[in-house]
Amino acid sequence: MNYEPPGCPMRLFWVIAFTLIGGSAVMPAATSDFSNNPIARLFSHTEQPLREYRALRRMHASTEKSSKYEAWLDAWTELKDGRFSYQIVSERGSDTVRSKVLRAVLAREQELINNGDSDKGDLTAANYEFAEAGREADGSHVVQIKPRRSDVLLVDGRAVLNERGELMRVEGRLAKNPSFWTSLVNIVRRYARVGGVRVPVATETTARVKFVGTAQMDVVYDYHSVNGRPVSSISDSTSTAPGHSAGQSDTSAVEK
Repeated sequence: MNYEPPGCPMRLFWVIAFTLIGGSAVMPAATSDFSNNPIARLFSHTEQPLREYRALRRMHASTEKSSKYEAWLDAWTELKDGRFSYQIVSERGSDTVRSKVLRAVLAREQELINNGDSDKGDLTAANYEFAEAGREADGSHVVQIKPRRSDVLLVDGRAVLNERGELMRVEGRLAKNPSFWTSLVNIVRRYARVGGVRVPVATETTARVKFVGTAQMDVVYDYHSVNGRPVSSISDSTSTAPGHSAGQSDTSAVEK
């Protein structure tokens, strides 16, 4: 049975729960002061901060109970001069999910960055307490991250660093459930070096939603330039992600 009760704040769930997928990557070693933290030695101190980028973002959202609530969207995203903008190039699937989920996520990210609030979710000593938590089987370091406040922008979980202290992934649960209708919002954000800068390359978010079941959102970032330098040649043919087909198109850049 696919039932959405009157007034069910699905938009609120999606917009807030997936705020952490912002393309403006957190660079803890370059932007944070860990000098008084005992785990400072684990973090790389040579990372360049992400100042600007242009990337094709491939987004997919779905629910386990019904294919009725499934959609795809591809958009060019850009961070420049401290401002975030996006341009949707293709989308298909549920009109509701596209408008109230995928488009809303981009709009929410734009609002946070352009209003100067993106640092509220950064992996910094101002937002988190850190503790060393051993190593994984492959030798990577694990750092426990504990939010300093209950906030839908923060993750209660861990950061995984490679031997050089470079951030590989952040995973855990939202420090605060966005809504009465949601629970167990889990996030995994993966990082890699692109153009000499550590950036997010994929994000997976899942949550339990009353009357809907498990909802999931996956995002992949294909970078075209980082900090003003081209990092790959992306042809027009890649404007549609694998498994995507061009649907409605909005080619006007979004800027507020």
